[in-house]
Amino acid sequence: MKTLFSATLLASAGIFALAGCASTGNITPQYVPPSTYQNYDCQALSQEYNRINRYVETARNQQSTIAASGVGVGVSAGRWGISPNISFGVGKSNNTKARDAKLSRLYGERDAVVQSARIQRCNFASGIKIYGE
Repeated sequence: MKTLFSATLLASAGIFALAGCASTGNITPQYVPPSTYQNYDCQALSQEYNRINRYVETARNQQSTIAASGVGVGVSAGRWGISPNISFGVGKSNNTKARDAKLSRLYGERDAVVQSARIQRCNFASGIKIYGE
C-alpha cells in the first residue's frame, strides 16, 4: 500500500512539474535600462513611446515570410535498389521565434521609455503599466 501511495504521489508531482514548465505564450520583455533614455525630454519620450508602439503593432501582425514551394526530382538508392523520387513543397512556416525575439526587445524598450518618463514625471506616462505591474 505504501509503494502504491508513493508511486501515485511521484506521478502527481511529475504531472504538476510538467504543467509548470508549459509555455503560456506570453513574451517577456528584454531588460533595457531606463538610463538609455535619460537625455530625452518628455516630448521626445512621448514620441519614442509612440514610435515603439507602431513597431510593436507591425511586429504583432507580421506573419512568417518563410515559404517553400516547388518540385524536386531525384534518384535515391535504398535497400530495394535505385528508384526515382519526386517531392513537392508548398506551405508557409509557423516559426515565430524571430518575431517573438523582436517583440521582446520592443517591449523592453517601451518599458524603459515609460520608466524614464516616470522618473521625469511626464504626464503621458501616468496610467501606463509596464511588465510585472
